[in-house]
Amino acid sequence: MTQAHAPLIIAGREFQSRLIIGTGKYASYAQNAEAARAAGADMVTVALRRVNWSDPGQERLQDHLLPSEFTYLPNTAGCFTADEAVRTLRLAREAGGWALVKLEVLADQKTLYPDMEETLTAAKALVAEGFEVMVYCSDDPVYARKLEEAGCCAIMPLGSLIGSGLGIQNPLNIRLIVEQARVPVIVDAGVGTASDAAQAMELGCDGVLMNTAIAEARDPIGMARAMRHAVIAGREAYLAGRMGRKRYADPSSPLAGLI
Repeated sequence: MTQAHAPLIIAGREFQSRLIIGTGKYASYAQNAEAARAAGADMVTVALRRVNWSDPGQERLQDHLLPSEFTYLPNTAGCFTADEAVRTLRLAREAGGWALVKLEVLADQKTLYPDMEETLTAAKALVAEGFEVMVYCSDDPVYARKLEEAGCCAIMPLGSLIGSGLGIQNPLNIRLIVEQARVPVIVDAGVGTASDAAQAMELGCDGVLMNTAIAEARDPIGMARAMRHAVIAGREAYLAGRMGRKRYADPSSPLAGLI
């Protein structure tokens, strides 16, 4: 197996795909499932507070995205305090036995920017209780290091605001986080199109998580396929090593010996 095709390993678990997709904003659960398969995703993130888990009389996510086919990553979307996030994930573990989880604690409704103080508090509590915590965070290398030191198994800095489609606004900080991290770094939030996903991977990230970029595309299934290829291409480009940037032209053919 080449390095480019090596699996993504999170908390000792292997995933063949480095693209994680969400389960919100799709026209239907069926479309969501088709997009997940087109993306080649192994893992889908699920907002626990927004899906039907128990009423078989209503359409359920798990009837389309089969738990036997996809790893579910329960998340704390919509939580604004550490206590709220911890309580939500305790319920997830009781309901489905999930230990691998995505933590996000938001600061405000307008930006959905992470509240890093509350996020760190929640991360420490969850790790102490045996959870394997993948954590949504700001693109702050200092807080990223603190979260890793607290025991988080993956660091997930935002590229830009959730659902904005603005792409990676601070590639320097993402790169600094990658260089210092000893756990996977996964860009989470802000990806708008395939070039954004490729850029994240070219910066050395281990994966990309997205939802709106696929769900709100004119053709969600086509965009899912594009994202699949972008993540693979970006990873291979990063491993191959890009050429150096030069201030002046450097001809591909030698100038000596011209007629």
